[in-house]
Formats: sequence, structure tokens, C-alpha cells
Amino acid sequence: MNENNSLPHHHEGHSEEKLVEQLPDSGVVSAVAEALGQLGDPSRLQIFWILCHCEACVTNLAAMVNMTTPAVSHHLRVLKAGNLVSSRRDGKEMHYSASDTPLVRSLHRTIEEIGRITCPGKE
Repeated sequence: MNENNSLPHHHEGHSEEKLVEQLPDSGVVSAVAEALGQLGDPSRLQIFWILCHCEACVTNLAAMVNMTTPAVSHHLRVLKAGNLVSSRRDGKEMHYSASDTPLVRSLHRTIEEIGRITCPGKE
């Protein structure tokens, strides 16, 4: 915006100035865009959705989504780098689940609303 905080054109009945005042901070916009980008791959989206409902190891996830364990591991690295997934070690095995954050909960709800999916156990 220009130095006097008004838009170059004024249109009667529009409240663009109010909208500009409420624009989210660029860091928030970047974080949301990154999260959506990470879920832009159908396989990652499927893995993320599963992990929103249960904790699973790579081997079980690979069987659930009919992929190789290296491919699932790659997708998990991407999801983990974006803080969408967390892990815990149990002996030699890693177990993964969706991170418990407001963003992850919101993404989960959005995926189910868009896809008209019912959470397991809520039918």
C-alpha cells in the first residue's frame, strides 16, 4: 500500500482497506502455503490422513497405501520436515502419527470436509 495507507482506487460500497488491515502476516501465509504444498501429493495426503487416525510404522503404512517402504519413508520425511507428522522410537522401529497442532487438526477437518470422508468410528 502507499504511504498514506489507502488503496490507489476507491470504490463505493467496498471495504478493501478493512480487508488489507486484516491480511495475515506473511509468515502465517507462508506456513499455510507450505503445509498445503506438502499435502499436494496424493500419496502424502493419504499417508497424512491415515496418521490423523492412528500411529503406524513405515512397514504397516507401506502395506496400507500399497507402496514400498522407501517411498513411504520419503513421504514421511517431507511431512515431518513440515511439522505435520511426528515420530517416536520403539526399540529399532519408528512410529509415526499426525502432529498435535491446530494447523494439523484444521487440515484434517478440511480434508474430510472436501472429500466428504467420515472419520473411522464416527459413522
